[in-house]
Amino acid sequence: MKVPYGYLSRQFSNPTPILDQIKELVSEGDFTLGKKLEKFENEFSNFIGSKYAIGVGSGTDALFLSLKALGIGDGKGYKKDEVITTANTFVATVGSIETAGARTRFVDCNEKYVMDVNKVEEAITEKTKAIMPVHYSGQPVEMDKLLKIANKYNLYIIEDACCAIDAEVDGKRCGTIGITGAFSLHPQKNLNVWSDGGVIVTNDSKMKEKLHLLRNHGMKDRDHYAFYAYNSRLDPLQAIVGSHLLPDVKWITNKRIEIAQKIDKGLEDLKEYIQIPNRPLNERRVYHMYMLLVQDRDKLYNYLLKNGVDAKIHYPIPLHLQEASKHLNYQEGDFPTAEYQAKNIISLPAHQHLTDEEVDYTIEMVRKFYL
Repeated sequence: MKVPYGYLSRQFSNPTPILDQIKELVSEGDFTLGKKLEKFENEFSNFIGSKYAIGVGSGTDALFLSLKALGIGDGKGYKKDEVITTANTFVATVGSIETAGARTRFVDCNEKYVMDVNKVEEAITEKTKAIMPVHYSGQPVEMDKLLKIANKYNLYIIEDACCAIDAEVDGKRCGTIGITGAFSLHPQKNLNVWSDGGVIVTNDSKMKEKLHLLRNHGMKDRDHYAFYAYNSRLDPLQAIVGSHLLPDVKWITNKRIEIAQKIDKGLEDLKEYIQIPNRPLNERRVYHMYMLLVQDRDKLYNYLLKNGVDAKIHYPIPLHLQEASKHLNYQEGDFPTAEYQAKNIISLPAHQHLTDEEVDYTIEMVRKFYL
């Protein structure tokens, strides 16, 4: 049996309804910003529970533009602004901080693979301007604790919720808790489009106005420019795809949760070999990636691939040890939890288009490897 990690061919086996709407767009010629994008932005903000949603070119741009809107990254040399984030995340998180002109300060992770909020306060310096928690793999960060720290030190929170559409913590939607929340519409996300795409959400009207300018060259109108800025507009074609799929997000998320719970149960007795993270009841996890800490990770990975289960490794080298981070002067051993997880985490297929037989086979193959 073959168990695929990707699912796009199954999800879009009948693209006709979307293509029909794209034909309408072609006939209208409304290819930049426009009504289709406004429609999707309104639908997205209503779904997430924010006042405003701003469609941009990618989740990375959503983070980058959030920083620029707050004026973070304007310092030079030793005066550079600092942004605190976690060592265990996708490169886009740190890439947005560094390309905005700020400097990254890492903190370690906890056993749920996300920012250890208890480590944040000790990382704050006089240069710290913001905290960027990452709801990594769709697992929420402890936001109530983080908000107290941010308020104590008068710091912004920019949420990297790129993996966390429809995730919640303490009854609050991930992405709606900080000054902004950044979401990705990458094809592998639980709300996906046919290319890159991103959304910034905020409840602050001034931020909304600044972000509208930042994503569109700083243009107030066709002939007046408030400042020089960027070109990062969500394509109306992708907005059509997003609007078409948005009503399915609840089902997609619930199905992923159902499959993750089935895998949890199927492996829960293998405690000698597998560490299933704590699943607090106050959190809604969306399982962009279903990740486990396992013994003999690389051997298991190769065994699963050999037997048709398309497992993945996310990611074998933590960001503080990457060549791109040399200027930050971190060393091996600085963030032991993140480093341990990078060597021992595996991601199993757990998407909404898997059959019961494929999920059962995945569980069976993991069990066979260890037993």
